[in-house]
Amino acid sequence: MKRRTLLTSSGVVATGAVIGRDVSDQSDRRGPDRWVHTWTAMPQLTEPHNMPPAPFTSLADTTLRQTVRITAGGRRLRVRYSNAFGGADLPITAAAVALPVGNQAGSSAIRAGTSRPLTFGGRPSVVVPMGAQIVSDPIDLPVLAAANLTVTTYLAEGQNTTAITSHPGSRTTSWLVNGDQHTALDLTGATPVDHWYLLSGVEVLGEASGLVVLGDSLTDGRGSTTNGNDRWPDQLFDRLRDPRLAVLNQAAGGNRVLRDGLGPNALARLDRDVLAVSGARQLIVFEGVNDIGVAPATDSDQQQIVAELIGAYRQIVLRAHAGDLRVYGATLTPFGGNIYDDVTGLRERSRQAVNAAIRSGLFDAVIDFDAAVRDPAAPRQLAPAYDTGDHLHLNPAGYAALAAAVPRRLL
Repeated sequence: MKRRTLLTSSGVVATGAVIGRDVSDQSDRRGPDRWVHTWTAMPQLTEPHNMPPAPFTSLADTTLRQTVRITAGGRRLRVRYSNAFGGADLPITAAAVALPVGNQAGSSAIRAGTSRPLTFGGRPSVVVPMGAQIVSDPIDLPVLAAANLTVTTYLAEGQNTTAITSHPGSRTTSWLVNGDQHTALDLTGATPVDHWYLLSGVEVLGEASGLVVLGDSLTDGRGSTTNGNDRWPDQLFDRLRDPRLAVLNQAAGGNRVLRDGLGPNALARLDRDVLAVSGARQLIVFEGVNDIGVAPATDSDQQQIVAELIGAYRQIVLRAHAGDLRVYGATLTPFGGNIYDDVTGLRERSRQAVNAAIRSGLFDAVIDFDAAVRDPAAPRQLAPAYDTGDHLHLNPAGYAALAAAVPRRLL
């Protein structure tokens, strides 16, 4: 299998409104431009407590403004809306993209002169069928690596269902207001909510390749800073400073490899969330702690979950290789002292067994997250400096340690 060499660009985008690090120098071009995902969010069925707050529950006559942080930049972009879990068709009346004031995540204000209308087959509105996704027409809006992008959507009719598609773990503030204000410079009196709705991806036209991360809440960023973009995939992108590498977070809190939890299991969503992602060339698998933690703390159940997890990892590798992706396995981090930890130590034994298998050659390479964040004095626990307090999730410093543990040579 061939490996791509990713080079850092240092040119300047000369036209258009741009924010972030420069990505446009074509002098060291290694291949033609193509559409590549630069931001993703795993679609999920919205739970009742994560629905849009009243009076926006159905999104009728609602303007929804959201910011997302792209990774690789490009000269043109397009937006993907998902109705994967919607209980009815999703009618989008109008939408636009823009750059937020000050390049701030979670901002309700956009920079004057940067708003561009989204169209779909040349039309300003579109209906996304149940279970489907829709890709917008390309927009001429050059954007730089690490820029925040604002996507504003107006839904006149709303969605006539209580089942809508979202990504609750956005760690980013979105804004809702009544009426059509999708081109407004600011949404005065809008209601904030820390979830993403309806969006599943942003693509850019450029030369980048995608690194997809398949994971759970530890990758989704529980314990990170709201509007801080300091999850470990964010910090990995910042550390590498490679504008031709798109880092794509396809994680969700509570997700499992083998069975559905919060969202479909990793095996079930692999085609949609990894193999169908445009430009994806590499995959990091960092998932399995919820499978171990939910399985009963009996000897037979834990032996079974270990065997099933190892088998599932093999399946992921086989399917990813068929799609010409290299696959890296990340060891599972400690949870000693968490509710997943049992007094008999059976789940810790399972974690160690799974990590031993990951280190033994299941994947194309190993990323040792366990070694990066465990307490040297108590290896079954997180280092105190990285622990949010629940003994499972990491704070921003812990996520920085994970980002630092990814070998640059792999990417």
